[in-house]
Amino acid sequence: MFQATRRRLALWYTAVTAVLLLLFASGVYLYVRSTLIERIDDTLNHVVEIVERSLVIESINSDVDKFRINVEASFRNNADTVEDDHIDLEWFSPTGELLWSTLSEPLNIPIHFNPAGETVRVVKQQRGTEPDEKHLTPSSGINTQGEVGAVDPNFSQGEMPRANSDSALLLRQVTQRVEVGRQVLGYLRVSHPWFEVTKPSRQLIFDLALGTGLMVLSVGASGWFLSGKAMEPVGESYQRLKQFTADASHELRSPITLIQTNVQVALADLELADTEATTALPYRQQLKVVERLTQRLGKLVNDLLFLARQDSGITKDIFSPCPLDALLIEVVEEQQLLAAEQEITLSLNLVDPPASESSLELLENWFTFIGNWDQLVRLFTNLIGNALRYTPTGGRVNVELARIEGINRVSGLRYTSAQLQIKVSDTGIGIPPEALPHLFDRFYRVDPARTHKTENTATQSATGSGLGLAIAQAIVEHHQGQIQVESTLGKGTTFIVTLPITLES
Repeated sequence: MFQATRRRLALWYTAVTAVLLLLFASGVYLYVRSTLIERIDDTLNHVVEIVERSLVIESINSDVDKFRINVEASFRNNADTVEDDHIDLEWFSPTGELLWSTLSEPLNIPIHFNPAGETVRVVKQQRGTEPDEKHLTPSSGINTQGEVGAVDPNFSQGEMPRANSDSALLLRQVTQRVEVGRQVLGYLRVSHPWFEVTKPSRQLIFDLALGTGLMVLSVGASGWFLSGKAMEPVGESYQRLKQFTADASHELRSPITLIQTNVQVALADLELADTEATTALPYRQQLKVVERLTQRLGKLVNDLLFLARQDSGITKDIFSPCPLDALLIEVVEEQQLLAAEQEITLSLNLVDPPASESSLELLENWFTFIGNWDQLVRLFTNLIGNALRYTPTGGRVNVELARIEGINRVSGLRYTSAQLQIKVSDTGIGIPPEALPHLFDRFYRVDPARTHKTENTATQSATGSGLGLAIAQAIVEHHQGQIQVESTLGKGTTFIVTLPITLES
């Protein structure tokens, strides 16, 4: 129980930390990426300002109102200036005609005025291919982020480039219009490779992913350690409580045994005493009541001791191969006398193995599994005794044993190994639906008035503590099995016990 809680706490620590780290890493990535883009845009705008200041503006035919740019004088030294920074310049006429460029090949992108910066995708033709119209005038468009690109219409997203196919180039561009008064002298376009953003961004993604993964692993280990530390006081308190219950139950056994022994001796002495019947009768009745009560108290203490030992895990039960068919035959035979007294039909049905099974060894051990004989006898004695107790005269109680593999049609569970399934069905008074979820709670009784037996019988006086089904569930879980109940009020109840053939270590 505590290990499961510790695992859940560690998982919650790790999950919450992983989400927080993921959000932090995403924020860092977006911030760094936007910072890189801003730095590139600032660099491009700075280059534009420098180039604009170096432009040589001349009058056209001594007309003071008409000007032009002297391209040779303006861009004579600009190529060497921007080469080291991987920045390319292009100068266009007012009509959009390319007049000067630092690029070895023209980009063939129509002029697009945008001083704020844009990301452009250029489809470049590799050498050795025939030029055609689509390479000379590529189509331009704006993507979902507002980025303008020149794209090949035959290019499909995610397609691997071939040796003779066109390659794509991503650029960050700033286009500035140069004016004198109201006259447009031309357009200056400055380009910067986009890999200056993508390369550090990819490295940052790798670093963040690696750091986040290592941090999550560290938090998982720390969460496991810290949850263990947090659960230690609770576990110690729980262990002390269970130990107290076990010790108290053990200490109560001795005085109860002594009381019962002394009462039995006193009853025997009264039978031998030469006294009048009228004098001995009241004492005998009182001592019988005391004896009955001590028997009931002794059974309660034994049940509490059994549950305390099961909870604490201090029991060292010996598990060995148990033929469950022989065990059920023995239990049913013991309960036949009680069933006959109540005029109830008690039957046992063993489901035969399929005819296709040919292994003699398997057939001989068809109903054999690893378990504790004494605990299993107590389990099925409890279940069959309850069925007889709440079944009226003339009713039926049927016990069925079958070996199942694959899918359990009752619970819908799929098993990886063979299981033994035992059904204890009766035609009794049934259980209300609202009581079914609490049926296996300790000291829970549906309704004491439901029993039709009288309280003066020795059997009834020694039962009814509300621990029978809790003990049954503890035994089933100790054997790594499951117990279920199906009941219809007024028609009967069926308890289904499923036990694995082999126990997991």
